[in-house]
Amino acid sequence: MINGITIDGFKRFASASFEMGPLTLLTGLNGSGKTSLLQALLLAKEASTTSGTSLSLNGPFNLQLGTAEDVLNWRSSSPIGISFEFPERLSVEWKFLVSSEEALFLDIASRPDNLPFALSGRPRAFSYLSAERLGPRAFTEMSPLPDAELEVGINGEFCAHILSSLGNRVIGSVDRSHPLYTNATPRLLKYEVEQWLSEITRPIEVDGRQAGGAAVVELTFRTGGSNWVKATNMGFGITYALPIVLAGLIAENDGILLIENPEAHLHPAGQSQMGVFLAWLAGRGVQVIVETHSDHVVNGIRRAIAEHAYLDASSTFVHWFGNDGTNLDELTHNTLSINEIGSFSDWPSGFFDQYQIDVSALGRIRRRTR
Repeated sequence: MINGITIDGFKRFASASFEMGPLTLLTGLNGSGKTSLLQALLLAKEASTTSGTSLSLNGPFNLQLGTAEDVLNWRSSSPIGISFEFPERLSVEWKFLVSSEEALFLDIASRPDNLPFALSGRPRAFSYLSAERLGPRAFTEMSPLPDAELEVGINGEFCAHILSSLGNRVIGSVDRSHPLYTNATPRLLKYEVEQWLSEITRPIEVDGRQAGGAAVVELTFRTGGSNWVKATNMGFGITYALPIVLAGLIAENDGILLIENPEAHLHPAGQSQMGVFLAWLAGRGVQVIVETHSDHVVNGIRRAIAEHAYLDASSTFVHWFGNDGTNLDELTHNTLSINEIGSFSDWPSGFFDQYQIDVSALGRIRRRTR
């Protein structure tokens, strides 16, 4: 598990360090550094697996970072540094050099000799789900990988393939049974997916089927005993939530799962339940790092800690990227924690307070009209 990350000279970070836990939330203003932190993690992961001497800024993990000038912090000079802290004071570090401002790559100046498990390249040890996940499709392509190495894909494009190949199996040596399932015998992956997806969206069954021997698969759904229907007849919320649930359930123990905007296309109740799922997953051996703008997701996590005890309160860090309320051009960073009763250690200005601001404004309007 990553205990901390330090970023030097990359995008908006001249030098910054962040504590990490089993569950880490990144939230705050647009353009304030959340995505930059995720991109630093992704670049380090890509640099871990490549054998080359350079790292492309455009392509890995579907990143489109532009040129070296675009990623080099304006207050810093090369090299760019990214380092992770792991338990027992293990530290790994990458340094990147800029050959020219117009370069579409960074030179890898140094990299760690020994990599932790999550960065080892083992299948399902490191998963990333982009904010631009795949919407409803009649058919999707099959992954060229063998069953033991199947992953959901950056956009969730291989969900149907995984369900068609692995749905009727018990996956992994780590118990990922739903907390309400008390039978000693582990359930098939398909049933675990359906229970979580039903709680997040609506009661639903899901299936993946290879289409007539072709290299494409079909994702179908059924609700309330009705007929099976194609994914194109279901809403975006279900197809956006499915890869998160599926990736979490098949992730390796001690692996890392990065998710952008898990709340996308979900009803507020579904967003809250998604938060519960993510906290539960973090308590089951997967390090979860989430970028979110949803107070419902955050409140679901608070309930998972305080009400359900799925995750210890000390295991969660919340990084808020905002400003101090006076100089709006100067961005700030606050690290918040959640206690055992679901309360935050601090509540900075701008931190999920828009509901109160709007209700207060409406109250003033009503008072003026009386």
